[in-house]
Amino acid sequence: MRTHASRSNSPSTYRKLAAATTVLATAALSLVMLSAPTATADTGQCDFNGEKYAGRPWSLQRVLMDELWKQSTGKNVRVAVIDTGVDIKNPQLTKAVDVGSGRNLIPPGAKDDNGNKLERGKANGTTDVVGHGTKVAGIIAARPGDDTGFVGLAPDAMIIPIQQNDAYGNGTAESLATAINHAVSEKADVINISQDTANAVKPTELLEQAVNAALAADVVVVASAGNDGVDGKDKKTYPASYEGVLAVAASDRNNERAPFSQPGDFVGIAAPGVDMVTTVPGGGHCADNGTSFSAPYVAGIAALIKSKHEKWTQKQIVAQIQQTAERSIPGRDRLVGWGVVDPVRALTEDDKPVEEPVAHEGVTRADAPTPAEVHLGESAEERNSRLATYVLVGGAVLVAAITGGSVALRDSRRRARRVEESR
Repeated sequence: MRTHASRSNSPSTYRKLAAATTVLATAALSLVMLSAPTATADTGQCDFNGEKYAGRPWSLQRVLMDELWKQSTGKNVRVAVIDTGVDIKNPQLTKAVDVGSGRNLIPPGAKDDNGNKLERGKANGTTDVVGHGTKVAGIIAARPGDDTGFVGLAPDAMIIPIQQNDAYGNGTAESLATAINHAVSEKADVINISQDTANAVKPTELLEQAVNAALAADVVVVASAGNDGVDGKDKKTYPASYEGVLAVAASDRNNERAPFSQPGDFVGIAAPGVDMVTTVPGGGHCADNGTSFSAPYVAGIAALIKSKHEKWTQKQIVAQIQQTAERSIPGRDRLVGWGVVDPVRALTEDDKPVEEPVAHEGVTRADAPTPAEVHLGESAEERNSRLATYVLVGGAVLVAAITGGSVALRDSRRRARRVEESR
């Protein structure tokens, strides 16, 4: 009879209990995976006026933000975003944009791919139907917001919105040159250009002249290196390849070049460019990939340095960013330039300006920095961990309940048999 009673705890029963626990654990894992924002291509789409990202994005977790902002917040620095416009309806950008300095350079007769005339948008560059420029601006100078850990690296810098391109490629090398000239005339300290000319053909002399004029005016010019790196092409992109422009490649969470990032001897630095959470038109956030979002990460750091060292030249600011970068070789390489930017080092190892980065033997700083603690309430990761724990603990309780029920059933059967035997 005892043998019969013990069957309630047989191996098959334990296998069923283990299976139930596995299902619960899998559900917990799925919850964690589904909490991550959806990444898209550099020109990808996401919901505008959408949901807020509750946690602190990984690109900011790699930085000790409190330590960084003790040094500088980008105050009194002006950053021109030459892009698809910047939508100031996003609350985190409303006070970050100098509307009066903006400009819409899309030609009045611009058309879409079907030949339909486009609505030109606001003359001050604060219309962004693509979302690209709004994403770029957020990485640089988004103000702190409620219910999100996302914020710009230089949250006190001001954005000059210059709408120069759109989803139909109405921007040209000539209009890009005009945009650069306008940024200089509006006293920009930093210019961010997250685009390049088509087909990697060296563009008009007019564009090179505009870039040189900006550099001569002591403006830091930052440009994305391009996203044609998957097939191993080694080509120059412009304006990133012009002498004096800081060309930015994309790095991943391991401080290695993102597969799509364009390599080349012109690459000067790398910065996070994978799953980059940032602002979108109307409000909310989404994630995107591309050197388009690595460049503003660097532009934000340039703004921080300029704010702290207002008398430093553009050349010294660029050299400082490169000298303090995280790298695994002493000097520069064609994949990530002088390495992956380290914002805190750039703002703290700054006793005196340097004119050119210098290679150091034995530099082995390729490991990603330890993520900073999140102080803006419970992050998405913490919430997922808590919920996963709840599910797993619930599974354990369920297992205990099933086991307890089996024991109770066994004891009940024993008592029944004893009563039967006593009769």
